[in-house]
Amino acid sequence: MSYFSGFGGWFIGFVDDFLSLCGYGFLVFKTIFQKRTGIFSTGLGVLFKQVIFTGVDALPVIGFVSLVIGGVSIIQSLTFLPRFGGESFVGKILVTVIVRELGPLLTGFIVIGRSGTAITAEIGNMVVSHEIEALESMGVDPVRYIVIPRVFGVTASLVSLNIYFNIFAIIGGFLVSKLVLVTSIGVFLQKILQSMEVSDIVINVAKGFIFGTLIALICTYKGFSVKASSTEVPRMTTKAVVNAITAIFLANGLITFLYYF
Repeated sequence: MSYFSGFGGWFIGFVDDFLSLCGYGFLVFKTIFQKRTGIFSTGLGVLFKQVIFTGVDALPVIGFVSLVIGGVSIIQSLTFLPRFGGESFVGKILVTVIVRELGPLLTGFIVIGRSGTAITAEIGNMVVSHEIEALESMGVDPVRYIVIPRVFGVTASLVSLNIYFNIFAIIGGFLVSKLVLVTSIGVFLQKILQSMEVSDIVINVAKGFIFGTLIALICTYKGFSVKASSTEVPRMTTKAVVNAITAIFLANGLITFLYYF
């Protein structure tokens, strides 16, 4: 009975949290499509800062990870495919693994670890120090001033980082294939372009847009979930990371399922 009682309590809490997040997301999108009033320049400044922090500052780590992943993918492909006469499928495997799956997921993980945690902690500390109440007392909408610039900034950065990840992964794959196959960049890119379809690009961009929106909404929501104590900030930050990772995994699985079935 204690097991069922504990599971029931967890399930009720999960449903309540999920419905609250859905309501929060509806409020954010409703505010986005409302007529813009006031503090436009300030909100634009917050947006630019978020893009620089999430996108520009993450370029070195994204570039390094993508180079390694691209090289490893080629190594694994060239290890097993020649046994079955499948060398011609190297480009298709690189496109499928990197562009469709690993690229958006790994980019999302890095953004969650760098920017998602920072967003949750920042908003949580603002709640604890009563900065949110101060903004409201001055007639400033916290959703428009705090949330929307971060949603736009994280989403735009994640879409751009996805493209950046793909380019460097292809470069990493070429560097490895150059050592093994002694191929030229023209031939390698030709194989990649022949293997790539419009649907691959559409799926990559769609995943970047959806993942970025989910990460921004979940992390800002968890930041506002902090009540009064500073000890809640690290706890909500951890929950934001777990929930965001779970959300992009579920979204990735749903998109892949809808595409293939």
